[in-house]
Amino acid sequence: MQSDQPPTLYDRLGGVYNIATVVDDLIDRVMTDARLNKNPAVNEAHHRVTPAGFKFLVTEMVCWAAGGPQQYSGRSMGDSHRHLAITEDEWAAFMDDLHQALAKFKVPGPEEQALVDIVESTREAIVVTAPLQTGPPSP
Repeated sequence: MQSDQPPTLYDRLGGVYNIATVVDDLIDRVMTDARLNKNPAVNEAHHRVTPAGFKFLVTEMVCWAAGGPQQYSGRSMGDSHRHLAITEDEWAAFMDDLHQALAKFKVPGPEEQALVDIVESTREAIVVTAPLQTGPPSP
């Protein structure tokens, strides 16, 4: 008996093994990206955790967000990133790394956009905004 339900993004991506392959490449890019590691807090965080553990948590999260059976067991995006003071430029560098990884594995356009949308939904919890100026207004 066939289901009337359309396949989930998880299914369209090919499940955990395909997702883990892309995440493996993405995290290798992120961990060595000079644009990200120029931020001392990010650089320190990249060297505090093992790549394998980082890849596991990101794979778990992507699978869960894409409708797979996995449950994300890591900390919230805000708790994991707020102290890193990630800027808009660093976010853009991360998104560039993501697009490169997705292109390398020829992720089809609709699935690529769905993954980008998932990642973009975390932006507010990750990127810091410039602090408000205090004091008298500029002339």
